[in-house]
Amino acid sequence: MLLPLLATVLAYLVGSLSFAVIVSRVMGLNDPRSYGSKNPGATNVLRSGSKSAAILTLLLDGVKGWLPVVLVVCCGKPYGLGGGSVALVGLAAFLGHLYPVFFGFKGGKGVATAAGVMLGINGWLGLAVLLTWLSVALVFRYSSLSALLAALSAPLYYFLAGRWLGAADPLIGLTVLVMSALLIWRHRENIKRLVRGQESKLGSGK
Repeated sequence: MLLPLLATVLAYLVGSLSFAVIVSRVMGLNDPRSYGSKNPGATNVLRSGSKSAAILTLLLDGVKGWLPVVLVVCCGKPYGLGGGSVALVGLAAFLGHLYPVFFGFKGGKGVATAAGVMLGINGWLGLAVLLTWLSVALVFRYSSLSALLAALSAPLYYFLAGRWLGAADPLIGLTVLVMSALLIWRHRENIKRLVRGQESKLGSGK
């Protein structure tokens, strides 16, 4: 009981590292919480004009979701860390990004971190979600729309794969469902702007 709890707390702390803010400070850019959507995420960092900062933020936000999960998946069984621990660690890393203890519990929307968690859970699941995001982004150029459709598709991909392969874990499936619901909730303002035709496209300025 102690080890799963410790792994969950550590995953939350790793998730609480807001790389949009950290990378911007290191690279001498404005705080992403002070311009654009004021969201500390890669899409808003891109509005600073620095593609390298945005890419680095995207990668690091993804890694902080992927690393805790893949460590439990690959190394946890000898220590009694099974599917339940994978679910808890993945959700903790994601919640850390949304509500980071190091940044006043005001975090980003969690798209890259959620994708990292799903890659850690299953490479094919993560790849399917990423391809969904990328295909929508290339066609429509709305990061928020891409995130919403990827979030809606993730539980479907997981449970369909489980049905075909017989490998779905109910607790992990619940985690994927909760993350998807939270992603949609965090994009509620974007949904309103999409409906009004006022949402910014990828690559737009501040």
